[in-house]
Amino acid sequence: MRTRALYLALAAALAALFAGILSGPATAGQAQRSAEPKAAAAFTHPGVLVSQAQLDFVRSKVNAGAQPWKGAYDAMLSSPYASLSRTPKPRAVVECGPYSDPNLGCTDERQDALAAYSLSLAWYITRDSRYAEKAIQIMDAWSATIKDHTNSNAPLQTGWAGSSWPRAAEIIRYSYDGWSDASISRFSTMLRNVYLPKVIGGSNSNGNWELVMMEAATGISVFLDDRASYDKAVAKFRGRVPAYIYLQSDGSLPKTAPGSGLDTRDKIVKYWQGQTNFVTGLTQETCRDFTHTGYGIASIAHVAETSRIQGQDLYPEVGERLRQALGFQSKYELGEGVPSWLCGGSVKRGLGPITEVGYNALHTRLGIAMANTQKLTEQQRPAGTNSLFLGWETLTHAENPS
Repeated sequence: MRTRALYLALAAALAALFAGILSGPATAGQAQRSAEPKAAAAFTHPGVLVSQAQLDFVRSKVNAGAQPWKGAYDAMLSSPYASLSRTPKPRAVVECGPYSDPNLGCTDERQDALAAYSLSLAWYITRDSRYAEKAIQIMDAWSATIKDHTNSNAPLQTGWAGSSWPRAAEIIRYSYDGWSDASISRFSTMLRNVYLPKVIGGSNSNGNWELVMMEAATGISVFLDDRASYDKAVAKFRGRVPAYIYLQSDGSLPKTAPGSGLDTRDKIVKYWQGQTNFVTGLTQETCRDFTHTGYGIASIAHVAETSRIQGQDLYPEVGERLRQALGFQSKYELGEGVPSWLCGGSVKRGLGPITEVGYNALHTRLGIAMANTQKLTEQQRPAGTNSLFLGWETLTHAENPS
């Protein structure tokens, strides 16, 4: 770990100590407010989706040849994303239209960001500096080039790529000494000026948009040690999750996100793809298709995982919705017949490699039975990548107790 990182951690610890000494005992009102989940005073690094303890667990399992981690690692290492011969393809302006038309740098950016993350994982596990240097080469190339994202899919594209960049950067910055201060500063400027403004305000489009935008915003905020942006992103996330996954306790209609403008039953039904029978575990995009539904569920798990690492643990708040959404979608993904009242009796399957993080959090760590999710998760191992923002979650989160 860098000398600077150790110094920052020590300084944060001392600041927290003195703050406690100076503030004195809490009043009753303060004690009541403390029930609201809040992140620790100082950010934990590495702390975007994976913590150092989680990475150490993975490294020990892979190096011992244990399964499913070794198989997942081998799959990652043999993919183009972990290639040491990869050449980054940065663009000053990435233009992404609806359904990737036009696609001017969109695929290149997403895949380079996933490659940087894959290479950072390979570095951490092997301690082969070639992987770290290749990840740095990719991050440096983009931070020296990109200025903007444009066209209608710009917020979504920024969310996808912006979710992967800070995962990679956190691992390299806090475990490898070869990334220069100047390069780190330029990468930070890129995240702050090019990515964060596009995602932090959220979106009233389909829920997976805003959820991945908040995933990017929380990860970027952690890397930047930006408390204000982190808190803003988490607040928007907490408003969006109940509007994405329905529970029977919500009432006759799903909840709506603040500022959505969905103020009538007809508008809500249309937003929920025409579904009128609302049941626990249904998502806002279930009747659109399972692929987009999977994007939303994945981002919910990712933000919750990052918040837990940062001492805020949102799983008690969002965990039941996440569990029900995983179980509901997994049941039909596994082939159960679709009743006539659900999506007109037909669903478009293709959930993707999205179950590992939520399943590990709720089943491995909390001991909650999740039969359908467990069956699908184990059937799909090793989880690979969707080439958008998901990557190698059997490797990082399967049976990971940390």
